[in-house]
Amino acid sequence: MHGKLLPLAGLYLVQGLPYGLQSGLLPVLLRAGGLSLTRVGLAKVLYTPWLLKLAWAPLVDAQGSVRAWLTRSTAGLGLVCGLLAGLPPPGAGQAGLPAAVAGLLLLLNLGAAVQDVALDALAVQLLEPAELGPGNTVQVVAYKLGAALAGGALLALQPTLSWPQLFLLLAATYWLAAALAWAAPALRRLPQPAPSKQRPHTAHLLRDVLAVPGTLWTAGFVLTYKLGEQGASSLFPLLLLDHGVSAPELGLWNGVGAVVCSIAGSSLGGTLLAKHWELLPLLRSVLRLRFGGLACQTALVFHLDTLGASMGPGTILRGSALLSLCLQHFLGGLVTTVTFTGMMRCSQLAPRALQATHYSLLATLELLGKLLLGALAGGLADGLGPHPCFFLLLILSALPVLYLGLAPSTFL
Repeated sequence: MHGKLLPLAGLYLVQGLPYGLQSGLLPVLLRAGGLSLTRVGLAKVLYTPWLLKLAWAPLVDAQGSVRAWLTRSTAGLGLVCGLLAGLPPPGAGQAGLPAAVAGLLLLLNLGAAVQDVALDALAVQLLEPAELGPGNTVQVVAYKLGAALAGGALLALQPTLSWPQLFLLLAATYWLAAALAWAAPALRRLPQPAPSKQRPHTAHLLRDVLAVPGTLWTAGFVLTYKLGEQGASSLFPLLLLDHGVSAPELGLWNGVGAVVCSIAGSSLGGTLLAKHWELLPLLRSVLRLRFGGLACQTALVFHLDTLGASMGPGTILRGSALLSLCLQHFLGGLVTTVTFTGMMRCSQLAPRALQATHYSLLATLELLGKLLLGALAGGLADGLGPHPCFFLLLILSALPVLYLGLAPSTFL
C-alpha cells in the first residue's frame, strides 16, 4: 500500500499549490504591485475553469490513460509557471492585471483543474476498497499542506525571492511531480483503458453517471453536509474580531491552528477507517460531534452579547472561543476525510469509462455546497442578526445526520 500512497501524497501536495498560490500568495503580490483592492478581487474570475471540470472530465475518461493526462497536465503547469517567470510582475501604477499575466494565470487554473480531474480519477482506479481510508487521508492532508506551502511558506519567502525566482521554483516542482507521475511503479501498473470510438452524447453521459448505484443520494449529501459548518467557520472568526480579539492572534488561531487541527482530524478519520470502522456509523458519530461543537459555538455567540461578558486576554470566554474555533476545524477535517472516502467508494461502482466524470460531478457539488453558505453567511448575519443566523446554521448542521437515515447500502 505504501507504494501507492507515497506517489499519491506527492501528487496531491502539488495539487494544493495552485489554491495556495491563488488565495494566499497571488493577492499579496498583486496588491504589492500596486493594484487596487477591486482589481485584486476581480482576479478571482480566473478561477472559472474550476467550475467547468465536468466539461473535460469525459475526455479524461474516453481519451488515453489517466496517468498520461496527469503527467501532461502537471508538466503543462510547469511550462506555464516558466512562462510567468519570464514576464515582469504587476507594477505600481498599472490600471489592472497585464493581459499576458492574466492569460497565463487563466491557463494555470485550466491546467490545475484538468490535473485535479486526472489525479482524482487515478486515485479511484488505484486504491482498493480497504485502502480508501488511508488514501483519502493522504488526499486531504497532502492537499492542505500544498496549499499552506504555496500560500504561506512562499509568501514568507517573498521578500527574499523575486517574481521570476518564485515561478521558476514552482515550475521545477511541477516538472519533478510530472516525472513522478510518469515513473512511479504503482501508476505504471494501472491497466490501459480500451480505446473509445466516439464520445457519448452529453444527455446519455449524464444519465449513465446518475444511474450508478448510490449516486443521487451521495450527490445530495455532499451538496449539503458542510452547510452549517462552512457558514459558522466563515462567520465566527469575524465575530471574535468584532469583540476584541486582535487580527494577529486570530490569524494565528484561525490560520496555523486551523490547518494543524484540520490535518489532525483528517489523519484520525483515515486511521479509524483503516481499523475497519464502518463508514456510515463513523460518519453519523462524527456529524453528531460536530453538531455538539457547533451548539457550544452558538452558545458562545449568544454569551458574547451578554452584559459584562469579557473577551479580554486570559479570560475563560476568550480561551473557550479560540478552543471552539480549533475544535470545529478538527471535526471538519474528520468529516471531510470520511465523506471523501464515501464519494470515492461510490465512484468505484461506476464503469471505468465513467469514473473520472462521476467523481468530478461529486467533487463539483461538494465545492458548490461549501461555497454556497460560506459566501452567504455574512449577508445572513447582517440581515437576521448573529443570533438567529447561528441558530439557523445549527439547524442546517443537524440535517445531514437525519439524511444519513436514507443512505443506500452502497454508501455502507
